[in-house]
Amino acid sequence: MAFLSTRGIVMKKKYRLRKNEEFKRVYKRGKNYWNRNLILYVVENGLDYSRVGFTVTKKVGNSVVRNRTRRRVREIYRKYINNIKEGYDIIIIPKKNVVDIDHKDLESALIHILKLANLFKNSGEY
Repeated sequence: MAFLSTRGIVMKKKYRLRKNEEFKRVYKRGKNYWNRNLILYVVENGLDYSRVGFTVTKKVGNSVVRNRTRRRVREIYRKYINNIKEGYDIIIIPKKNVVDIDHKDLESALIHILKLANLFKNSGEY
């Protein structure tokens, strides 16, 4: 699900939501979950693999802060990608207080929200 590039390990394009229509479909038809730090939208996609998209609003900060936040969340998600159930489109949206929390707290927030959405293959592992 990931491959090594010159910039490190990256998710293959087929595992990412990339088009505006794909994002709109998840927002419109998906179920949402949230906690103090993240919002998650999820909808079944009818494929044998899951895809993910990351959105960071301008409320979070300037482009440097938004991109750093997106990279942090993407890296934590990538760590658990093999444990996510197949057949879902997922959008993860960090809230503005994510900028101030450390990596460990952000990771536990992502695990928590993935558990809420029942997206782990073996929910008892984490």
